[in-house]
Amino acid sequence: MKKILIDTNAYSSFMAGNQLIFDCIVESGIIYLSSIVIGELFAGFFGGNKIAKNRHDLKVFISKSGVQIVDVTIETAEIFGEIKNELSKKGKMIPVNDIWIAAQTIETGSKLITFDGHFNNISGLRIWEEIVKKDG
Repeated sequence: MKKILIDTNAYSSFMAGNQLIFDCIVESGIIYLSSIVIGELFAGFFGGNKIAKNRHDLKVFISKSGVQIVDVTIETAEIFGEIKNELSKKGKMIPVNDIWIAAQTIETGSKLITFDGHFNNISGLRIWEEIVKKDG
């Protein structure tokens, strides 16, 4: 079963009508949405002028069959620590929220759907082929 975890920019792109993201979601058996991503989405909602609509759309998305919320666990925290240490040693630090999202992706055994190329710096992280093509 194909499992994906959707990054903030992928969710936003999906909501804007991106067909590639739509196809990826349709082809997946499990669609994970990180609690970290949800926090980033709410930060964007509160910074915009469509708070009620965006909240409603998110609620509808979360209620779809196959969509599961991923919370931070002790295992997530351990993976986070490993990733952050690895990136620090490489001198390729990325935003802290993205380290949490990567840790949740690894923990769930899913593939990260994102447009952020800096995730390529994380060993063992399975990333959407479209970002690899774009940055590779």
